[in-house]
Amino acid sequence: MKQGKRKLKLNAVILIMVFGLVAAACGTSDDTTTTAGAAATTTTAAAATTTTAGGATTTEAMEAVVCEATLATMFPITGPVAFIGEVQLNWAKYAVDVWNEGMGWDVALIEGDTMFDVAQSATLAAQLIDNTDVLAIIGAAGTDQTNAAGAVFEAGDPNLAFISPSSTRIGITDKYTGMLRTVPSDAIQGALTSALFVDSGASKVFMIDDQSSYSTGLSEVTQDALEAAGVEVVRESVSQDVTDFSALVATIPDDTDWVYLPWQVAANAQILGNQLVEQGKDIPILGSDGVDSADFSIAGSIIAGFATDIATIPGSVSLLEGYLEQYPETNTFGPPVFAAVMTELEAIDALCQSGTDLTRENVLGAIKAINRPSSILGHGISFEPNGDLIGGTFFFFEIQEDGSKVLMG
Repeated sequence: MKQGKRKLKLNAVILIMVFGLVAAACGTSDDTTTTAGAAATTTTAAAATTTTAGGATTTEAMEAVVCEATLATMFPITGPVAFIGEVQLNWAKYAVDVWNEGMGWDVALIEGDTMFDVAQSATLAAQLIDNTDVLAIIGAAGTDQTNAAGAVFEAGDPNLAFISPSSTRIGITDKYTGMLRTVPSDAIQGALTSALFVDSGASKVFMIDDQSSYSTGLSEVTQDALEAAGVEVVRESVSQDVTDFSALVATIPDDTDWVYLPWQVAANAQILGNQLVEQGKDIPILGSDGVDSADFSIAGSIIAGFATDIATIPGSVSLLEGYLEQYPETNTFGPPVFAAVMTELEAIDALCQSGTDLTRENVLGAIKAINRPSSILGHGISFEPNGDLIGGTFFFFEIQEDGSKVLMG
């Protein structure tokens, strides 16, 4: 490991400790494990404490506990939205590196690929249940994949915690005992998206869902809010497998103010946008958080994101710099992963320091009790009883001519 990277990671850990993200620092480590390891065990390191009894001061040795633990990920590393999974996996690995190096632990990370496929998500969930080393999971990413995995977890081991860093479907956390998320729900995204349209003076919005449960759910809440505000909504639906939208584009009325794409495959949004231009329809696009990708780069378009540009958060700048030293790119799908990993590890650390057994049930309980004052996301991390994030929100970015995205005020 390069010395520059080591210094940046340690500085990042200091920032995390200042923000209350780490319960205690216990030693240092030169090695990082990013594959499956042994079952959770604990070792001890000597520390000192001073006590006073009857006027006499004595110094006693106490034990500071260093844990070994295994986490697992469920991301779409391959498949049609690999741009999401690759960034999510890289942020998970980076978070584990930061923790291991600052805390002296040897956390192992199992890399699970859902392939953005429902059946594969269920199969992977069953495998992770059977791996008794795994204490908690980061994922799944999409709503359909989270539902598939969640059903398996609920039936096989409801106390296995899984924190989704990108599943925003309303009500999904109510269905699964072990589910939490570090992103807000689409109740917030729909309301804010509708408000943006209304503030722009829109009178007609052409909305196209992609037939996924994520897309249809978000479309419904946004449509309801728009119609309540007196905005006309023309609603269409198209499969994620379709890649030629020319016939659909031809039906978009010329007096449409916005085309709204609550989609998960950003490359499809790019195709539709190009076909709008080809047909001479000068109508701006607003894409949901699923469109936040380099695959969608039409200037003047707006995309939603469940994380802000963390370069604007002073306490997160060092974390971003450390990440970019090791990985080529990032997007808003990354920081909620970092927050999820740190939440799980802080919960495990709390159990270790208290001498509580590292069972899946105990880890889930410790995660639900987390109440961090700050995080990489610029706000605290705590959860509603059903696992929903408290205090999260969505942000909007405008795509520039060079393809970059600028946070809107």
